[in-house]
Amino acid sequence: MAMAIKDTFSRRKERTRIRLRKLANGRPRLSVFRSSQHIYAQIIDDVAGRTVAAASTIDKELKGSLKTGADVDAAKAVGLLVAKRAKEAGIEAVVFDRGGYLYHGRVKALAEGAREGGLEF
Repeated sequence: MAMAIKDTFSRRKERTRIRLRKLANGRPRLSVFRSSQHIYAQIIDDVAGRTVAAASTIDKELKGSLKTGADVDAAKAVGLLVAKRAKEAGIEAVVFDRGGYLYHGRVKALAEGAREGGLEF
């Protein structure tokens, strides 16, 4: 086979990012990474090419208070924390980048936590 075929996850992730670039209008991107044991979120300024704020279930602030990093409650706590850190950095509105994940479960809980924390998307 001459050309490597991308797996479905990578294709879904790229498709999501292409749509986000059209909708962003200069807003930073709230990107989510979900592993089997943890969930990570970061707000990325694509214009400057740098991470503005980040939070995860392995942060010192959250690690002691969570039972596990792989449930909906942990994801919601990460969403609240990343929203708090974004507010401190002066960010009010973002676009939500779910990556290749479905908007369901932990990804949805993180988004709802970020909205509760005051981010608009």
